[in-house]
Amino acid sequence: MIRRFARPYAKAVIQLAGSPEKAKLVADELAYFERARSGSPELMGLFANPGVDYATKSRVVASIGAKVGLSDLAGRFLDVLVKNYRINDLGQILESLHEMINIRLGIATAKVRSAQPLGEAEKTKLTQALAQRVGKQIELEVTTDPSLLGGFVVTVGSEVFDASVTGHIEKFRHSLT
Repeated sequence: MIRRFARPYAKAVIQLAGSPEKAKLVADELAYFERARSGSPELMGLFANPGVDYATKSRVVASIGAKVGLSDLAGRFLDVLVKNYRINDLGQILESLHEMINIRLGIATAKVRSAQPLGEAEKTKLTQALAQRVGKQIELEVTTDPSLLGGFVVTVGSEVFDASVTGHIEKFRHSLT
């Protein structure tokens, strides 16, 4: 769930970047920083601690940014988040940014739950079939769900495509009643 405050920050990144394509590059940089921040209990504690002043937090962001090669825009954006006490909300801001970029680029996200891991050929065929069905480029998010027994369930926006064994059993069960 994307919280309301995240959208203005995401919109600002797109406007400052100048295009959805450039905003995607910035989002990738921010995602790299977010993985480092959320993967480090020390960094999470530092940014969550109200006793640590803005200048210290800003220096830490600048230091990390220099080491990983963040662009000026990404660095300034992170500094704004630190200043506004939103750096720990970067994950939700990135989620909103990703959604906005995809809308502007005509990309739909397909959330796929499959009983077993999908191979590259299966992912390619599924992507092509879904793109043809929904009329947009498709970006897959695949997770494994053994409770499906076999097959997969795909959610694109509000549409659900159920090709799972469990789904077929449920349809059969309802047809008998």
